[in-house]
Amino acid sequence: MVESFLPLEKLMEKLGSRAFEELSLFYCVKNDAEKLKETLTTVKCVVLDAEEKQVHNHQLRDWLEKLKDACYDAEDLLDDFEVEALRRQVMKQRSIGRNLRNFFGSSNPIAFRCRMGHQIKKIRERFDEIANMMHKFNLTPGLDDRRRRAVQEREPSHSFVLPSEIIGRDEDREKIIELLMQTNDGESETVSVIPIVGLGGLGKTALAKLVYNDQSVQEHFKLKIWICVSEDFEQRQIMTKIIKSITGQNPGDLDTDQLRRILRDRLNGEIYLLVMDDVWNEDPKVWDELKSLLLGSAKGSKILVTTRSNKVASIMGTMRGTAGYKLEGLPYESCLSLFMKCAFKEGQHKHPNLVKIGEEIVKKCGGIPLAVRTLGSLLYGSTDEHYWEYVRDNEIWKLEQKKNDILPALRLSYDQLPPHLKQCFAYCSIFPKDYDFTSVLLIRFWMAHGLLQSPNENEEPENIGVRYLNELLSRSFFQDFTNGMLPEGFEIFFFKMHDLMHDLAQLVAKGEFLILGSDCQSIPKRVRHLSFVGANTSINDFSSLLSDSRRARTILFPINDEKTNQSILTSCISKSQFLRVIDLSDSAIEVLSREIGNLKHLRYLDLSGHDKIKKLPNSICELHSLQTVCLGGCRELEELPKDIRYLVNLRMFVVSTKQKSLLESGIGCLSSLRFLMISDCENLEYLFDDIDQLCVLRTIFIADCPRLISLPPAVKYLSSLETLMLEDCESLTLNLKIEMEGEESHCDRNKTRLHLRKLFVEGLPPLLELPQWLLQGSTKTLKTLIIRNCPNFMALPESLRNLEALETLAIGGCPALSERCKPQTGEDWPKIAHIPQVCLEDESDN
Repeated sequence: MVESFLPLEKLMEKLGSRAFEELSLFYCVKNDAEKLKETLTTVKCVVLDAEEKQVHNHQLRDWLEKLKDACYDAEDLLDDFEVEALRRQVMKQRSIGRNLRNFFGSSNPIAFRCRMGHQIKKIRERFDEIANMMHKFNLTPGLDDRRRRAVQEREPSHSFVLPSEIIGRDEDREKIIELLMQTNDGESETVSVIPIVGLGGLGKTALAKLVYNDQSVQEHFKLKIWICVSEDFEQRQIMTKIIKSITGQNPGDLDTDQLRRILRDRLNGEIYLLVMDDVWNEDPKVWDELKSLLLGSAKGSKILVTTRSNKVASIMGTMRGTAGYKLEGLPYESCLSLFMKCAFKEGQHKHPNLVKIGEEIVKKCGGIPLAVRTLGSLLYGSTDEHYWEYVRDNEIWKLEQKKNDILPALRLSYDQLPPHLKQCFAYCSIFPKDYDFTSVLLIRFWMAHGLLQSPNENEEPENIGVRYLNELLSRSFFQDFTNGMLPEGFEIFFFKMHDLMHDLAQLVAKGEFLILGSDCQSIPKRVRHLSFVGANTSINDFSSLLSDSRRARTILFPINDEKTNQSILTSCISKSQFLRVIDLSDSAIEVLSREIGNLKHLRYLDLSGHDKIKKLPNSICELHSLQTVCLGGCRELEELPKDIRYLVNLRMFVVSTKQKSLLESGIGCLSSLRFLMISDCENLEYLFDDIDQLCVLRTIFIADCPRLISLPPAVKYLSSLETLMLEDCESLTLNLKIEMEGEESHCDRNKTRLHLRKLFVEGLPPLLELPQWLLQGSTKTLKTLIIRNCPNFMALPESLRNLEALETLAIGGCPALSERCKPQTGEDWPKIAHIPQVCLEDESDN
């Protein structure tokens, strides 16, 4: 189940934002909004405790589900305010006549105020009811993030382990047994505490089990107790566990004083060994309270603690001169033995190449048995060298305490993720197994659902998404990472998710995310993200299937199934009014209904690959929340919708069209645009002159536009532009149609110039050189320059000597230029000798 904490936190952030405060005043809902915030603050105090306890309490689990559903519904409601704010912003740009028509329509401020006031009151009452229900669960308020850090759905560890499963810990076992057998002479307390401290995955619990079951230990201690503590270091719970371990029976619903009496009676006069596995408590006061209950025993009793925290070891340990027994990584030879045992079937021939790769993998595991065991199990039975090489070359994530098989180990890695990364990872469950993820699109999906958060309000969501993705990649939640087919240096990459990771994603996302299979008879009402990819359901079933999907926020459509998709789309538009994401890429739809303009929450629309669609309804331009529109590969699209300028929130626009010119397209009015890609435009000759109005544009990618002659003159004033990619434009030169360079007007000289970081030019046959306007503002910023397949490119400009930030220069398919850039001997070599990485691809091909 996806956690409730983040949706609640997001909702509170929205309620507390300056934008909503202004809107709540304008629409007279401020009082109800303030009361709602007070209720949410009360609920938030206990949500962390509820998250921990819901695993074994189905009523509490249901309460959390109700809370989460209410948060989502409230978010939908607050988004209505944002949508209305965008609509009012657009109204100011339109004619007075259009404004009058809108006033007398259903969207006028008075009607909206009445409707939203009623809805806010209803949602407030709903949260009041949820808050009243929480009191029956006796939840503890005020838990902080430290308590949540390693909460795991794990069964208590048991004390039985086969000695044959433990490799390389004989010396550690003997040393700990020696510590257990020592008398307490000279110590004031009757009980000694010996912590075993080390990183997660080192095998602390396995070692403790080995010691616990040793014959000499069994004979020495009259009473032996094993409890798994984990995060729940609460006195009552620990007493209950100890009594249950001693008696084999649950003491039942006794009060704290009764438990204390039973515990003292059981420990009185006994020499006991108590193992407290997986301790996280770092509060000395909490330990002191429990310790006082454990001292009434015979001298020589021992408490063996396993923990990852040095602070825990320092607080609890009584060993002289040290906080505890520090468990180090396994020696290499022991790790290799464990790996071979896990990776190869018994009696299987160990291919020399695989053994060699395996040795290199083991070196990367850093002596952590769990990493060795998990990766060995991952490779079990595989003879594919490339797969072994992938595991060898990928970063090892910080694996947590294992259970009996690999999925629980991965689950523990998931449990250590911060809440925002958990939701982003869970979202990946909506894609099928073996799916080829694209960084840009996945980040856009996350953005559409508001999953990208940062304490820095000025940080771009796209940058936050890259940071999130890199974090998940570094923890090995994804695999098969590759830069893909775009020129190197461009921040887009492709990757996959291992099947087991996909299983984990589906496990944690269960109930909210659903991939429809052929056996799907209904869609649960709580599902908010749907994928029909791979669905094998008859067309007649779609209407009934979608009847309960009114809360859906994502719908991914099947590929190349026109009739089926038309049926699904019609049902979606009429029933799923809260959709944020619609992916219709390659779904073969020829006509898009004008009713799509009713999906006012829509933020992501992908129609790429529709090579039969000729027109788009202008109603798309009423979707003011749209952040991403993909029309790539729509080669038959006759023209863009006439009011596209009103997509005031659009950040990414990918377009293909049959138009000769985009002069009147309105793209220059998209003031929020960050990424613009124009590709597969066979007839396109001109772009748009007002390109300099795109003040926050970061990336331009123009490709496969064979008739495009030149770029608009104002392109050189895009001061926010970081990446310019020009590819396979057979007629394109970079000579701007302005005054000759050196004869610029006074006004022109005062304008801000380009500050490029990456420049790619490929497949531009007319290009003879790089013009001055392209580089003169980028002397301190340009890091990557790629020039390929420009056969007439003759020489590099002198200004290249001044590009002090340039790190990479790659040249290929430019015979004359490659000759001039030969190291030491080429005429242009002095211009580029200062660049750290120079790659002459023509030379390397010879």
